[in-house]
Amino acid sequence: MSSPSWRWAGAKATGNSHIRANKGCDDNGGCVVLRTRDAETLVLAVSDGAGSADHSAAGSRIATTRFLRCAAGYLRTEGAIEMVSEHIVSDWLDDIRDHIGAEAKKIGVGPRNFAATLVGGLVGKDRTVLIHVGDGAAVVRLEGSDDWKVGSWPASGEYASTTFFVTDDPQPKLAISYVEGAVGEIAVFTDGMERLVLDFASESAFAPFFNRVFAQFESGSRWDRLLSKKLRLMLESPMVCERTDDDKTIILGKRG
Repeated sequence: MSSPSWRWAGAKATGNSHIRANKGCDDNGGCVVLRTRDAETLVLAVSDGAGSADHSAAGSRIATTRFLRCAAGYLRTEGAIEMVSEHIVSDWLDDIRDHIGAEAKKIGVGPRNFAATLVGGLVGKDRTVLIHVGDGAAVVRLEGSDDWKVGSWPASGEYASTTFFVTDDPQPKLAISYVEGAVGEIAVFTDGMERLVLDFASESAFAPFFNRVFAQFESGSRWDRLLSKKLRLMLESPMVCERTDDDKTIILGKRG
């Protein structure tokens, strides 16, 4: 019997600090659902462009779209999530870096001007692969469980408020995590969301937030437009903006 279909929702919002500086949102995110063998695989990603990089919004867009295309292309040809290795993921990062390099060359700047993080996930029938460069995080809950787990924790650089980017030279600091078992729900989000949904003292997920948003999924369509709108309004609300003035992006996936 095939696995249940995936549904997803997502939103992004420009942080108040960017609005005050007359800048747009440097975050990007996306999601695709693919039929592979006897199951459906969810592929999702978010990216946060570095505030100090002049073309960070383009960098996060390239990081997100190329990751989704590379992962989807691999699954369509190979179809085996169990075979996703560090070597394969490194090839995907090289593809992202090549496309950023090509864009940078067109306008005569260095790739660091496109600096961006990446949090990506491939969720199969009974295994999940999480790919992470920099801050942001991924939170999962296994089917039949009440517990939320942080599948991939934010990575910090050597100094306060620093992190890692896909454009880092000579190679980005890549973290790969594997979750065994059927993941029923997953969220990936950029660093603007971290202090809202993670408990840094215990390095755990803030369960009430995830319980509340995932309970609002509607049955039926693949992309939950209504929940996506609710998420955007929540990210833009005074309650959230009072706690963080950074850009914020979150993508949710729910099985069944």
